Amino acid sequence: MKKSKVTYPVIGKEEERLLLKVLRSGKWWRGGTLQEMKESVTGQFEKEYAKFTGAKFCLAVSNGTAAPELALKATGLGAGDEVLVPSISFVVTGTVPLLVNAVPVFVDIDPETYQMDPADIERKITKKTKAILLVHYGGYPADMDRIMPLAKKHKLVVIEDCAHAHGTQWRGKHVGTFGAAGTFSFQMSKGITSGEGGAIIMNAREMFYKCYSYHHIGRLEQKGFYDFFYPAWNYRLTEFQGAMLLCQLRRYTKMVKEKHAAGAYLAGRLSEIGGVKPLKQDKRITRRGYYYFVMRYDARYFNNMPRADFLAAMAKEGIVMGRGYGKPIYKEPLFQEGNFGNNSCPVKCGNYGKVMDYKKVSCPNAERACAGEQLTLHHVHLGKGKKYIDSIADAIIRVKAESWKS
Repeated sequence: MKKSKVTYPVIGKEEERLLLKVLRSGKWWRGGTLQEMKESVTGQFEKEYAKFTGAKFCLAVSNGTAAPELALKATGLGAGDEVLVPSISFVVTGTVPLLVNAVPVFVDIDPETYQMDPADIERKITKKTKAILLVHYGGYPADMDRIMPLAKKHKLVVIEDCAHAHGTQWRGKHVGTFGAAGTFSFQMSKGITSGEGGAIIMNAREMFYKCYSYHHIGRLEQKGFYDFFYPAWNYRLTEFQGAMLLCQLRRYTKMVKEKHAAGAYLAGRLSEIGGVKPLKQDKRITRRGYYYFVMRYDARYFNNMPRADFLAAMAKEGIVMGRGYGKPIYKEPLFQEGNFGNNSCPVKCGNYGKVMDYKKVSCPNAERACAGEQLTLHHVHLGKGKKYIDSIADAIIRVKAESWKS
């Protein structure tokens, strides 16, 4: 089979029209006051994205790393406070707590869903735990029915990292609207993209104003433009990015519905084949806004073919799959080697009460998934039609048959 060409991102004449409008306007930033920001192209995107997610407020920011950093900072975390984070995600999930002087504590995954295991969340809660930074990994939602009551019981703030989950719904409610805030990435590979960019959604006005100030160099609305009240960065989004996002969003609702249907169809085909198992099907997931279509590889069905060999065989069939991020976050060199900066870092000094040694951390389910089980298919593959989805399943069948010939 020839390798299928993937055209991404999807763009049209509307992007060209709006980008040229911004270019010719001479206003390439969104302005310095809240009113100017609301009236900008980026402000229009914020309004429409808030409506899309069902949130009251949306704040566009420079990238999907800044978004959870700002959200955690706005919760008022103190030095040495613990933040529960998933063991499988992009590295930012583990480093963001460090950037706000907090301590990341890694939680194992549910082996059926690859999301944070609520039982392990409860096991990891201590007197120092103040927040849960959960990730809807791959666009598959975490079990909000179990996590939110746990958070309420222990008085923990929940921040939802939805960088993979544009359009994902749990019981008809958009992810990112269950906790204090939801954060998004618009980096090049995401379902909605402007090359870089991010957003924070929330329902509390106070949370919005805190995030607004922290992304705007510590300014306060109704105060002087050159009066600064908090140490903060400039995390504003440009008007060019806002224009791109506005156009991308307006075509995304149709796209996410198509990908949801394609994912369900692929899951059905895989269930018939055996050996490449989709994540657990859950009726509470009313829509999946995919980043990854995540699968669980079982080498026993392929004559004990190692995962790396399976991936190579699929690539020869023209289907490029991945293995996620390769390792649990705590296995990254910065955690294993303790590269946390100066001695005032809470994981290294007295304001935490102990030195955190991530070499001793073990999340068995996450380690097994990373070692040889997890397979990922990028979301663009789900937008190429039923015939292409069938070609993926048929390629797996051929690889499986060949594995037993050796």
